[in-house]
Amino acid sequence: MYKIRGFMYLIQILLALFALFALLKTKQKFSLGDIGRRDLLVWVLLWVAVIVVAIAPNSAAVFAKMTGVGRGADLVVYLALALLFYLFFRMTVRIEKMKREITVLTREISLKEKNSESK
Repeated sequence: MYKIRGFMYLIQILLALFALFALLKTKQKFSLGDIGRRDLLVWVLLWVAVIVVAIAPNSAAVFAKMTGVGRGADLVVYLALALLFYLFFRMTVRIEKMKREITVLTREISLKEKNSESK
């Protein structure tokens, strides 16, 4: 039993350290202008939640009971899936927007090249 508890503490520490690292990288990306304020807020909230759940796993159970979900682990899985689907949706929208922009730029370049060749 002691070995299992020690392993669980190790996982908690590693998860909290990883989330701290991710928080620092998020701040760095914001400072470089790679992400906006809204994304910064979302990611900071996410990583802080990971730290809280890593340090105090029973906190997930408290929130699960408040939302009517059976176990804290189930709530974490549901929230993680929802977040992943949302992020996938946002990435898909961005990719489609980039495709349209590339198409417009390609047309403009082609027209400019055609006009410069005809002169």
